[in-house]
Amino acid sequence: MLLQLPQLSISADDVKLLLAVALFREDKISLGKGAEIAGFSEKTFADILIRKGIYPIRYEADHLKEDFLNA
Repeated sequence: MLLQLPQLSISADDVKLLLAVALFREDKISLGKGAEIAGFSEKTFADILIRKGIYPIRYEADHLKEDFLNA
């Protein structure tokens, strides 16, 4: 699929990063898929997410409660 945008003062790489961050934040993609879309390693993508105030590790509340009760 080709997405054509009007002339913007933003690079294709920046658009990929913005898309990956937005999709990850909305829980539509995994950390690995986000890194792939953005063109970074998982660690670098996770660091970018942290700088943007997005926690890169997803942990379901049910799992947290279960782990707490089993500790």
